[in-house]
Amino acid sequence: MSYLVLARKYRPKNFTEMVGQEHVVQALTNALTQQRLHHAYLFTGTRGVGKTTVSRILAKSLNCEQGITAQPCGLCQACSDIDSGRFVDYTELDAASNRGVDEVQQLLEQAVYKPVQGRFKVFMIDEVHMLTNTAFNAMLKTLEEPPEYLKFVLATTDPQKVPVTVLSRCLQFNLRPMAPETVLGHLTQVLQAESVAADVQALRLLARAARGSMRDALSLTDQAIAFGGGQLQEANVRQMLGSVDRAHVFALIDALAAGDGRTVVETCEALRVQGLSAATTLEDMSMVLQRMAVVQAVPGMSDSAATDPDAERTAALALRMPADETQLLYSLCLQGRQELGLAPDEYAGLTMVLLRLLAFKAPASAGAAPAEKKTLLTDPPRTERSAPLHAAPATLPPSPAKPTPLGTPPAAAGMRLPVRDMQASPRETAVPAVPPPAESSQALLAVPVRQPAQNPGPAAAPAPGAPSVPEVVPTEEGDHWQQCVQQLLASDAIQSLTRELALQSQLVARDEGNWLIRVERESLNNPNSRERLQKALATLGQEVTLTVELGRITDSPARRAAAAAAERQLAAEAVILNDPYVQQLMQNFGAKIVPGSIKPI
Repeated sequence: MSYLVLARKYRPKNFTEMVGQEHVVQALTNALTQQRLHHAYLFTGTRGVGKTTVSRILAKSLNCEQGITAQPCGLCQACSDIDSGRFVDYTELDAASNRGVDEVQQLLEQAVYKPVQGRFKVFMIDEVHMLTNTAFNAMLKTLEEPPEYLKFVLATTDPQKVPVTVLSRCLQFNLRPMAPETVLGHLTQVLQAESVAADVQALRLLARAARGSMRDALSLTDQAIAFGGGQLQEANVRQMLGSVDRAHVFALIDALAAGDGRTVVETCEALRVQGLSAATTLEDMSMVLQRMAVVQAVPGMSDSAATDPDAERTAALALRMPADETQLLYSLCLQGRQELGLAPDEYAGLTMVLLRLLAFKAPASAGAAPAEKKTLLTDPPRTERSAPLHAAPATLPPSPAKPTPLGTPPAAAGMRLPVRDMQASPRETAVPAVPPPAESSQALLAVPVRQPAQNPGPAAAPAPGAPSVPEVVPTEEGDHWQQCVQQLLASDAIQSLTRELALQSQLVARDEGNWLIRVERESLNNPNSRERLQKALATLGQEVTLTVELGRITDSPARRAAAAAAERQLAAEAVILNDPYVQQLMQNFGAKIVPGSIKPI
C-alpha cells in the first residue's frame, strides 16, 4: 500500500475532529440539530484551514443514512463514498481551472435532476472568486432559488473578489488561521499516533512556520520526518526551514541594548556565512521584542517558563533595554522586513535596519565601537580662514578664548581621540600627518595623545552632558556582597534574571543562615531567581536563606560598576580637555570634540 501523507491521513472525518474552528463547528452543529438548513453556504479563509473539509463533513451530515445529523456515522455507503470522492450526488468544481460560463452551465444543468443516491445534491465550488462575471451571472438565479434538494457550498481565499450579489445569497463563515499553540497540540497528537519521536522545540518551529495553516503544518512535518530520518530534532528542523537560531536573535537584541555596533555587524555577517534568512531574523526578533514589551508593561506576566523555554532570557533583556527602545526596535523590525527587497542584498538591509536603532540612541550609548587609532580633524570651510592649513601659525585666524566643551553638538569640525585607562602605563599613539593639497577644504591631522600613568592633575570642568557618578554609599555588607557576586560571575554560576537580581540588589543585613537583600524593582523579586541565587551562593560555602525586600538602594554591585565606569569616563575626558595640543587645535582651528567619541580603553 502506498504511503498516505499526513495531511490526507488525518483529515477530520466529522465536526468533533476539527480543531481551531469552534465558532464554525458550533454554528453548523446547531443548524443541523435544529434542522434550520440554508440553501447556500460560503466558507472563507486562508489556505489549509479546513474549507473543503467542512464542506465534505456538511455533505455527509446531510446525506448520512441515519438521517440529517451533526454527527455522521462515517460507516454508511453515503459517508464512505463522500470520503473517497465517489458520491454521485456530491460534486466538487475547482473554479481556478473551470472558471468560464460553460463549466458553470454544465454544473447547473445537473440541478434539474433529483438526487440519485442521497438525500440532497451538494454542489461545492472551490476558489469561487476565480469565476468570471458571466459565470457568476449565470448561477445567480439558481443560487437564490435552488430546488429544495440542492445545496450550494462555496469556498474562497479571497472573499473581496466575490460579487456582493453572490455574498448576499449565502450564509458566510470565516475560518480563521490557527494559533501556533493549536497547531502544536494537534501535531503532538498526530506524531504520538505515528510513534514518531519529536522535540517540543522542533514542533514549535513547525507550528510557527505553518502560518496558521494546519495542512501546511502537516506537510512540513512530513518533510521534517524525512529530513531527520524518522525523528524530529530542533537542529534538523531549523536547518530544513532555514530558521535562525534563537541564540543569534538574543545576541542581536543584547548587543543593541548595550549599543555594541561591532557585535551587531559581526552577528549579521555570521548569518550571511550560515545562509540564514534575514527576513526570518527580523520576524523572530519581533516576536521576542513583543514578549519583552509585555514583560516591561506587565511584570507579573513574565512567569511563563513552563510554556516558553526562553522566558527567563526574554525577561532579562526586558530589564536591560528601556521600554521606549523596545518599542522603537519592534517598529524598525516590522518596517525593515518590507525594505529587505530594496537593499543591495538582504544581509546589508538587515545590518542597516539594526544599526538604525543605534543612530537613534543617545551619543554616549551609541559610540560603543572600539576607540580608533587615529584622529580625524576637519578644519572650518575655506571661507572662514585666511590661509591654508599648512601655513605658518602666525597667519592663522583668531581663535576662541576657551576650549569648546564636550557637550557642544558637532559642527563642521570634529575630532575622535583614543584614551587609555588611567591605570595603564604611559603610551603615545600617533599617526603621521597627511598634508592636504592647497585647494582642499579638509585635512587629516595626527594628534599624539600621551596618557600619563599618574593623576593628570586638576581636571577641567565636566562637559555638558557628561556622565554623572551614581550615588554609592559603601558599606561593610556591600563589600562582602560585591565579593560574593564577583565570584559567582567569574564561575558563570548565575545567568539571566538571577544575574540581574545579584547585580541590582544590596545586602542589607546578614546573620546566621539568613541574609536580607533589597531591590528597587518588583520584577526582580522572582521566587525562581531567588532560589537559584541561594543555590549559587551555596557553591561558595554560603548556606543561607535569602529574603528580598523592596526599597531604595545605595550600594549594589551594579552601582559600584557604574560609578567606576563614570569616574573613568570623566577622567578620560579631563585628559583630553587638558591636553595642550588638543587645546591648541581647538583654539587655532575651531575644532570640536564629537560628543560620545571619548571612551576609556
